[in-house]
Amino acid sequence: MVLRRAMHMGLALLVAAGSSAGAATGESTTAPKTSASSVSGKPHRSSKKSSARRKERGQTTPTSDRISEIQQALAKEGSFSGAANGKWDDSTVEAMKNFQSAHGLNPSGKLDALTLQKLGLGSQTAGVAAPTPPPNATSRLVSSSVQPSRQ
Repeated sequence: MVLRRAMHMGLALLVAAGSSAGAATGESTTAPKTSASSVSGKPHRSSKKSSARRKERGQTTPTSDRISEIQQALAKEGSFSGAANGKWDDSTVEAMKNFQSAHGLNPSGKLDALTLQKLGLGSQTAGVAAPTPPPNATSRLVSSSVQPSRQ
């Protein structure tokens, strides 16, 4: 136990002597902090992967085959007079606007679920009503046993 105390005292003296010697010469005993960006000249990037940077995959543009199919459906309805070339050009947009206004839709010239449904190319339930769960499905949001609230 005495030996242990003596070692602690010796270490404390060495640390104190080292810090006072550096203070007397004006040197700091701690190493200067440098970042990786100041050493290499490049900005430091975090190694964490950010989910905000990932682009969520949403709707994709229709393929040329799908555009040809839409153009053929517009021609069948009498809105499109050109040949189906698979390109979404100005004549296709005008034909889409004419079709949409003739069928009581918003004449935007853009594809949407209701327009595809009216053309006979979309889902039969798209845009009609809110989605309904399949039969015998249970919801995680609704409890099967209702507990009275305590007030």
